[in-house]
Amino acid sequence: MPITTTREQRRQLERDNAKQPANLQPVPRESWPDISGMKKKPFSVWRSRDFLVQCYQEDDGITRLSVARTRLDPATGRWNEGISWDELQGIKREIGIGDCMAVEIYPADKDIVNVANMRHLWVLRDPLKFGWKKGGAT
Repeated sequence: MPITTTREQRRQLERDNAKQPANLQPVPRESWPDISGMKKKPFSVWRSRDFLVQCYQEDDGITRLSVARTRLDPATGRWNEGISWDELQGIKREIGIGDCMAVEIYPADKDIVNVANMRHLWVLRDPLKFGWKKGGAT
């Protein structure tokens, strides 16, 4: 879903991004935008010059990270895409959960929701019995 912005708003976003630290920092709750209309509200928000990370507690107790870049693609009006595996692993580490296993879901076609260039990681309480482990896959 494109975000409608003026050229000045995009320039202001770039100036704001330049003021942010290189590493993710927690955003104080008083600096969050109004989230009263959101069905599910984040319990923490993190920001760097490159990424915005919102942390949600899911009904089953698993934490979901919603990750987006902080720059808009002027051609599409959407958040820039192309978040790499290394960047997602680094984001997980920077917010203090690098030791936890997380998964990214690729849903059935009938369940696809794609409204923004965001990536979602579900942080597991217990590691999966399969996956990459030091020394090779299981």
